[in-house]
Amino acid sequence: MAKKWFFPAVYLAAAALILSLVWWYQNAQDMGVTKPNTGLEELRQEETVPTEKAGEKMKSPVADSKANRIMGYYEETGSEKSKEASLVKYANTFWPHSGLDFARKDGKPFGVIAAMSGKVLRVEENPLTGHQVEIQHKDGLVTVYQSLADVKVKAGDTVKQGDKIGQSGRNKFEKEAGNHLHFEIRKDGEAINPEPYFKD
Repeated sequence: MAKKWFFPAVYLAAAALILSLVWWYQNAQDMGVTKPNTGLEELRQEETVPTEKAGEKMKSPVADSKANRIMGYYEETGSEKSKEASLVKYANTFWPHSGLDFARKDGKPFGVIAAMSGKVLRVEENPLTGHQVEIQHKDGLVTVYQSLADVKVKAGDTVKQGDKIGQSGRNKFEKEAGNHLHFEIRKDGEAINPEPYFKD
């Protein structure tokens, strides 16, 4: 007790013990509290896609029957030939293609339409991929339309399946594709293969 550090050490130990007890008591109280169901999650989902019909199947995002697929999705499990055909060359590097490209043989522009009903999340101009529109759908799906010209929608708009959202255009990333539409489907923020969504 004659040491100078004895009483400060006792005070610190007592303070630590008191803080530990308060922390333990507060955690014990929190465990008995359940999170109230506010209904906001359900409301948010309903607001996101109010026009989407139950069982609505995805349709082609192009309005012109002369516009066909010119490049597919890069599937890691695909054949070597299909993987090679789904690479985009940019800045002396090959990049796996994250969607489907559509174009006309004559290189003319064509109308781009909403593949499904939903709500427009974002409309922006990207320096590499050109004008881009993102539409939110049910089950966490988002359709992405890139390389657009003459965009007809804005963020917050509600669109129905088949509504025109713009026109095909050009971009720097897929310069060799010329006038085209790059179409993606994303789930939980990740690009997924669109092909299964177009099968009956």
